[in-house]
Amino acid sequence: MSDTAEFHFEGGRDGVLLIHGLTGTPTEMRLVGKGLNRAGFTVVGVQLAGHCGTEEDLVATSWQDWYDSVERAAEQLRGRVDRLFVAGLSMGAVLALRLAAVRPEWVDGVGVFGATFRYDGWSMPWIERRFNFLLPILKRLGIGRKRSFIEQPPYGIRDERLRAQVSSAMHSGDAKSAGLPGNPWFAVAEMMWLARDVRRRLANVVAPCFVAHAVEDDIASVANADLVARNVSGPIEMLLLGDSYHMITIDRERRMLIERTADFFGRIARDARPTRMAA
Repeated sequence: MSDTAEFHFEGGRDGVLLIHGLTGTPTEMRLVGKGLNRAGFTVVGVQLAGHCGTEEDLVATSWQDWYDSVERAAEQLRGRVDRLFVAGLSMGAVLALRLAAVRPEWVDGVGVFGATFRYDGWSMPWIERRFNFLLPILKRLGIGRKRSFIEQPPYGIRDERLRAQVSSAMHSGDAKSAGLPGNPWFAVAEMMWLARDVRRRLANVVAPCFVAHAVEDDIASVANADLVARNVSGPIEMLLLGDSYHMITIDRERRMLIERTADFFGRIARDARPTRMAA
């Protein structure tokens, strides 16, 4: 059995790197990956360092380790394609933006899905929203290493049937396909440091950005998407989804997300191709 949940779909000379979220798994990006591959793209779904295992595995890593996973995967993929696009969900969107800011010469376009700079969605418990700012301090003091915020319904999923399936897999211990049932305090602290770093770099993102967000996102409010749209330097296209929650890559409007993403990246790729001179 493979020890990774990464996926690779061979396609044309335009490549897309897909990045999952904190405590998540490449599986949450797989449907998007298949859709983009059907549209002609070569697609890789990266597995971030420390993910798809235990809470201890995750807590042993830092946000720099997660970003290194992204940069290594991007470097490998760009060696096989003419153009590289990158897209991520939740924290994966923040990592995608960091790659575009740090390596602008690599990235031709960015998909920003449910970007999470702050856990400020409507379903987040009051104590978690108010308490998060203390987590970096607690981590520096070594307090709370084994503590987690346990996820609560609706788990970012509006579709009730799909929610039940994901919840069952998550609580069965199948971390490779469904991720962890909780967010370790120390991992959330690392994500907060990552978010702070990327907020300072947003002006360095010059690649076109396709920003998609659920209007009723239960984990991260639309203010996170607005933060991106206001601060990046490249052109923006926005998609607000009215029948999904946070996990827009698998929820009810995933087909629309896939179609719009494929169209957005496809237009950039077509514009970048040299026109053939008439004989």
